[in-house]
Amino acid sequence: MTGARGAAPAATGRQGYVLRTATAEDVGGARAVMLDTVYHDLRSGYVPRWHADIIDLEDAYLRPERCTLLVVRCGDEVVATGAVRDRGPQAPPNPRWIADRFPSGSTAQLCRIYVRPEHRRHGLARLLVRELGAFAANAGGYTSLYLHTDPAVPGAEPFWRSMAHEVCDERTLPGGGQGIIHFELPLPAPAGA
Repeated sequence: MTGARGAAPAATGRQGYVLRTATAEDVGGARAVMLDTVYHDLRSGYVPRWHADIIDLEDAYLRPERCTLLVVRCGDEVVATGAVRDRGPQAPPNPRWIADRFPSGSTAQLCRIYVRPEHRRHGLARLLVRELGAFAANAGGYTSLYLHTDPAVPGAEPFWRSMAHEVCDERTLPGGGQGIIHFELPLPAPAGA
């Protein structure tokens, strides 16, 4: 994959997995992966103020030019998702200095990087992160690549620490904040640069 919108499907070479830019055909499967994750891994259930994008994936990721949704398929099933949105973290609930450091419009926020449990440990999340970073670099106008994670999700904190730089661990703030960790990743050079 090149990270460009409308890129042709690309086989990952990993046990029949195919990574591609999501189409309308993928929306139902992607939504199922995301909702299963928020109910079982995050244990928050669907919370409209946090998860409204999951219900309307087309408006959130498929239609905006500087946003994208990638899926990994195994046969006919969507088994992993990852997205870029052009919105930085908001304050509140995030600390004001985090929102100021990662403003909407110039921040590519990685989100919804979820892999079904039976498909974990195959490099799919790393592949998604790499392709999402390439998309953000090629989309133009982004100066930073941001994400946050809930360290209560099994494996999330060590995964992100292995590839991103911690900006703020809210657990160390007075009152513990939201208990999430904010990270920044290096923004890759655009293709052909």
